[in-house]
Amino acid sequence: MTSSERETHLVDLFTTLADTLVAEYDVVDLLQTVVETSVALFDVAATGILLADDDGALDIVASSSESLDLVEVLEVGAQAGPCLDCYTSGKPVMVADLVDGPPRWHSYESIATRRGFRSSFAIPLRLRSETVGTLTLLRDRPSELAPRDLRAAQALADVATVGILHERTARQSALVQQQLQKALGSRVVIEQAKGVLSESLSVSTDDAFESLRSYARRHNLKLADVARDVVSRRIAL
Repeated sequence: MTSSERETHLVDLFTTLADTLVAEYDVVDLLQTVVETSVALFDVAATGILLADDDGALDIVASSSESLDLVEVLEVGAQAGPCLDCYTSGKPVMVADLVDGPPRWHSYESIATRRGFRSSFAIPLRLRSETVGTLTLLRDRPSELAPRDLRAAQALADVATVGILHERTARQSALVQQQLQKALGSRVVIEQAKGVLSESLSVSTDDAFESLRSYARRHNLKLADVARDVVSRRIAL
């Protein structure tokens, strides 16, 4: 991707995120756009967004691929790895080579490298002093994240966080938690719908997710609502 193309992608993405501040939006689709665009923007192999639930545990809300390899790496990272350290500290955690990580990350390093990932960059999703999750970038080679990419990724994560919480809900803890729980709940029903479609259509989970997302966009519906209708058999794609 050329510098000009990269800047165009960044402008487009920030415009999309800014729109969420003035209109009703689908938070899951918003975060999916962030992770998918981040792959090309930051020259990474995969990305994922994890949000904290009421108990402070990190759960996957969006990922650039539905592959089990990526999901497993993100899940382990949420237990002990850069993702968890980033969330608890509220600061970026940059790991140029996972084999050089601390001993407490052994399980994460072992699984990530077996799945083909060698470097990991966790960016906090934060609003003022509150951190609600992480944006995780993974590369298939040892490498540093360029300073300009770190700045862009943090700005992207900050704006995405505002999109999740919305300015008016940041003052009301109950509404903030409700919004986060809604996003996490939406992910659960989407996972169920992917399984239903994957089996009924004999397609991969990636293709099943794309079918859900395309149907929602064509009919101007929320992704989670379409997923619920698929699970309850009210619609068939």
